Amino acid sequence: MTASSKNNEALAQPFERVRDYVGSKGGGEATFGDVVALAEITADSMQTFFATIDRTIYRELRDIADYIVNMRDEIAHLRAGELRSDRLPKAGEDLGAIVLATEEATNSIMEAAEAMMAAAGEDEATLRAVVNDKVMSIFEACSFQDLTGQRIARVISTLEHVEQRIGRFASAVKTDSDQPVEETERERRARELLLHGPQDKGVAIGQNDVDALFP
Repeated sequence: MTASSKNNEALAQPFERVRDYVGSKGGGEATFGDVVALAEITADSMQTFFATIDRTIYRELRDIADYIVNMRDEIAHLRAGELRSDRLPKAGEDLGAIVLATEEATNSIMEAAEAMMAAAGEDEATLRAVVNDKVMSIFEACSFQDLTGQRIARVISTLEHVEQRIGRFASAVKTDSDQPVEETERERRARELLLHGPQDKGVAIGQNDVDALFP
């Protein structure tokens, strides 16, 4: 039984005495005593009725107040100011630094490889010196992965932190997470034009599959 049904039954109960009294008279001619008795029963029923309404309204208002207090606490736990001014900007800076470090390392490795290829026509001593020097440059450039790994870990931590807070807030407001979200025209076009890359290892199409497309 729903809360609304229970409230309706509670509001109807005070008038059952009036209904029972009228029904007991069987439709006969009413006397002055019947009128007085009915008036007394009606007055008592009205008092009970309004008392029931007061209790019902109080319970509903109390539930609303509890819900508002709970929402206030959950909004406070979101700490949106911290996310906006600290965590998200730092995550953006880390992502920018990752892109820059990757680009610099790639350029260094390509320049070293080009230098070794250009020294292929030199004498053996010169070639050995160039190769040794550029190989060390490549090793140094590859060290970028340590710093980028740390930055990526911080970004992942921030995303998990945001996910936890939003999930807790969504649970508190009892949102229907299974309800489908209507896709906008822009989102649909972006999805249809997406090239789906780069793909994860084991999911991407193999070279043999690509070769099979060109008989």
